[in-house]
Amino acid sequence: MARISLPSLDSSLPGIPQSVLAVSMEAKYQCQQCHQVLRKPVQAQCGHRFCVHCFKLLTSSGPKPCEACRQEEIYEEPQSILNSNEAFPDNAAGREIASLPAKCISEGCSWTGCIKEYEAQHEGKCEYERVPCETCQVLILRSEKERHNERECEARTLNCKYCKVSFNFKEIKAHDEICQKFPMQCKDCGKKKIPREKFLDHSRSCAKSKTACPFSEVGCKVVIDNGKHSDHEQTSVMEHMRLILATMSLVRLQRPEAPGLGEWQEDSGLGLYRAPEDGATATAATDGGGAAASGQTFGLDHKVRALENIVCVLNREVERSSLTLEAFSRQHRLDQDKIENLGNKVRQLERTLTMRDLQLAETDQTLRELQFCTFDGVFVWKIADFSRRRQDAVAGRTPAMFSPAFYSSKYGYKMCLRLYLNGDGTGRGTHLSLFFVVMRGKCDALLKWPFSQKVTLMLLDQNNREHIIDAFRPDVSSTSFQRPISEMNIASGCPLFCPLAKLAGKSSYLRDDTIFIKAIVDLTGL
Repeated sequence: MARISLPSLDSSLPGIPQSVLAVSMEAKYQCQQCHQVLRKPVQAQCGHRFCVHCFKLLTSSGPKPCEACRQEEIYEEPQSILNSNEAFPDNAAGREIASLPAKCISEGCSWTGCIKEYEAQHEGKCEYERVPCETCQVLILRSEKERHNERECEARTLNCKYCKVSFNFKEIKAHDEICQKFPMQCKDCGKKKIPREKFLDHSRSCAKSKTACPFSEVGCKVVIDNGKHSDHEQTSVMEHMRLILATMSLVRLQRPEAPGLGEWQEDSGLGLYRAPEDGATATAATDGGGAAASGQTFGLDHKVRALENIVCVLNREVERSSLTLEAFSRQHRLDQDKIENLGNKVRQLERTLTMRDLQLAETDQTLRELQFCTFDGVFVWKIADFSRRRQDAVAGRTPAMFSPAFYSSKYGYKMCLRLYLNGDGTGRGTHLSLFFVVMRGKCDALLKWPFSQKVTLMLLDQNNREHIIDAFRPDVSSTSFQRPISEMNIASGCPLFCPLAKLAGKSSYLRDDTIFIKAIVDLTGL
């Protein structure tokens, strides 16, 4: 019989637990090694079946006798010797086992199916199965494994949200005590989220933190905020000087008087103290006087060191004030330069804005002209709010009004009308005065001057019956019809164009508080 190589049936799992079967297990489906349901069964030459995993473990160190044959008292060599070269996969038994009914053994799971489905779909995937945590080894539901790893596992690894260092969950409190990025709060000023590495610097510079005056060594008992040390030292200079004077006076009073006690003499290059007494008592006097002098010298040294510290503080304060003054002066110059630069920029922006305003005004004027202008020498001017406009004219607020510009052609003469609603000159207070104005155009250099075309002015009857008409030919000698050198020439026309009486009452010339004026320029000869 041909043998099939067992490595092709690789499996790292032992037999399937008997409790998975939904029916009683038959002996032929039991592995002779692990005594569970066969998983990928192989049959030895003696006829007994094993899980492929169990058989490989048995024969991993070489051929072995079959214990099942011995228990059944059918042991016979060489048939009862387990050898991987003599075993073969038992596919028939595998198919029978695959069709056996199965159920999940996990508490709370209601899954059922066959052994084949259990191995392929459910084994190792059941959400109700209890599995050990990889780090703390606690049994947990598979469905809660992710939450356990993130929130509950005592051995889980965390990253500090402040310094990003990794540490064990059990060490979280210890890490917080030493983390240099851990946020702390100043008890004096209440400021929060100060990193531990910067907390000492903050404590030294905190404006609300109180420390003793540097002159406490000489008796100043004031406790002041850190930010107000300079103010205190500047306002208390005289007080500090009095304290220093008092200390110096005390030191002078406590200084020992050398002449009454003895004198220092040079003897063979050594400074020896010679007392007034002589003989055997000299040594004792020297010992007693030396002890007293030593005590006084120690006190003087302490006072001198205190005074030296105070002088050092004063020197540092003077130096710091000098540096601060120099820094302020330098910053003042920089600020002045910045102010001057900003002033120049502001003036430049103001000039730019003025130019933009002029450009916008010109554009707006051009748009208004294009909205109403014509290019055929015929122009109809609609004047609404006639009553209000006439009241403004009578009151002198707006005596005259100009029409939008119109043209004899696209590149022709530029013209407009000027209307006095309360009259002008001989027609003031009695007539409408209407005038024709020649304006400076962009193509004036191409036109014939002086302007000599016939002009017809009309106040339109809104019933289309009887229009008020006046016409004239320009006086070519008048400056009103020469080529304009300013925005517009002097107006010329009809001061007695229409009696105001014709606009009173229910006038056909005035409807809905609106009148219409028409101008026609004869284009003959152009």
